[in-house]
Amino acid sequence: MLPELFSIGPFTVYSYGLMTALGIMAAIWIGEHLIQKNRLAEDGFLFGMGIACVIGGYASSKLLFWITILPEIIENPARLLDFSSGFVVYGGLIGGVLTGCLYCRIKKVDFWKVFDLAVPLVALAQCIGRIGCFLAGCCYGRETDGPFGVVFHDSVYAPGGMRLFPVQLLSSALNLCNCLFLYFLWKKAGLKKGCVGAIYIMTYSIGRFGLEYLRGDLERGSVGMFSTSQFISIFTLIIGVALFLWRGRASLGE
Repeated sequence: MLPELFSIGPFTVYSYGLMTALGIMAAIWIGEHLIQKNRLAEDGFLFGMGIACVIGGYASSKLLFWITILPEIIENPARLLDFSSGFVVYGGLIGGVLTGCLYCRIKKVDFWKVFDLAVPLVALAQCIGRIGCFLAGCCYGRETDGPFGVVFHDSVYAPGGMRLFPVQLLSSALNLCNCLFLYFLWKKAGLKKGCVGAIYIMTYSIGRFGLEYLRGDLERGSVGMFSTSQFISIFTLIIGVALFLWRGRASLGE
């Protein structure tokens, strides 16, 4: 659609990178306000944690992508030098959560309270980021004859001249709904610490599993009858349910 927004000399602004950055900045800005309002940590805490999680998430998402294309890397090790494309969202989420947990431990902040506050913002960042996917043409959908099909002409990822289902926009909309739902639970439901975070893991796993049937980019690999992300979704859903049950019981004594 619009992979490059504009260029100034040798410097080019890419739509995917810009939307991803906007999503992260929006999440950090809103989260910092909520953290201070609810007195969960010192000023600037979420900014520092956000930077750490971005680094940890980037590294993990890249590592998981390399795992999915391991045969290609063995054949052509130069693929390891491409840091501009090729990421797996699940890797980023897992790496980001682990980094956030470590950061909270170092700062002596209650991770579960921060986790519950952060997950609606993560969903918001994903909502904005998926718009970047659509503009760049990555993470594209299956070929379709339906009325919502779009044709990409300038993307280096999506096949040109073919009507594809805009799964990126559907994913963006679902992430926005998830953001609002999780924020409502965090604000009004009065759940035990860690339960809103657990619900995010469940809702994202279910949504991602279903959306994979609409994806057309097969490069990410598969495990049997499932795509790599669907296979991971099964385990993350189980983890989410287990975490919800554990935190619901554990919090009773806190």
